[in-house]
Amino acid sequence: MRARFSAISLGTERLVFTGKVPESEWQRMRAPFQEGDFPFPVKYGYACVGDVVAGDGLPTGTSVFTLHPHQTRFNLPAEAAHPLPEGVSAERALLAANMETALNGLWDGGASPGDHITVVGGGVVGLLAAWLASRIPATRVTVVDVNPARAEIARRLGVGFAAPDQAAGEQDLVLHTSGNPAGLDTALALAGQEATVLEMSWYGSAPVTAHLGGGFHSRRLTLKSSQVGQLPPERRARWSYRRRLATALSLLREPVLDALLSPAIAFDDAPGLLPAIFSGEREALAQVIDYRDAEPQN
Repeated sequence: MRARFSAISLGTERLVFTGKVPESEWQRMRAPFQEGDFPFPVKYGYACVGDVVAGDGLPTGTSVFTLHPHQTRFNLPAEAAHPLPEGVSAERALLAANMETALNGLWDGGASPGDHITVVGGGVVGLLAAWLASRIPATRVTVVDVNPARAEIARRLGVGFAAPDQAAGEQDLVLHTSGNPAGLDTALALAGQEATVLEMSWYGSAPVTAHLGGGFHSRRLTLKSSQVGQLPPERRARWSYRRRLATALSLLREPVLDALLSPAIAFDDAPGLLPAIFSGEREALAQVIDYRDAEPQN
């Protein structure tokens, strides 16, 4: 394979970069084709689009998505390469792994037609989940975030936006994707009677305090975890990981989703720029890395 683009998944890769993957999760959090062992350094990443250079199983020149770390050239089994569907650009295909997470979250949350759904956290996964939820008939979907710049992206995706102190309560389903404990408290506050709050954030080794006093028990809320490493139990008999990823890729035909891609940086410039991206000093959603001028490396 020759890489064309890869993308940084900021939430997880920030924790990997800063060595905050807890030891209990070192095996479960290994990326496909990861080299090295946690805590750090490791060769990590799981959003790459490239072209087949040689091999069996796929014609030379086929553009594919693969869950491979950031690398200019590499070998992998043909079954780990997923050809891009017609109408899905190479850059937009980088969102496939995040789309898988969003899709799995909506399955776990049980989103249904007519639901009022709030997504707390306007990062890539949250925005994709909100966009997917808005395509369920008669839903009313709102993204809640402290960053007002997310309002325009939400508008382009066709969903509502609110600051935490202005968001409507009594929601049928609340997804939390912000990665911040304060966001979890916001999610709990916005849930309606006997509603579900789906926790999709992963905090690594950071402790999290959730305020479960107040009306948490009297409103009989359900706080439920979601993690893309497992298919929901009710789908495991019929769905495979490959089917789920193929579905995620097929959902990326809409050009409006390009709004989630941050301007590309060159692969050779990435080592100098990634610390600022991970610290938040440099604003990014799905940070694209462009390999087209990179020196070949193994």
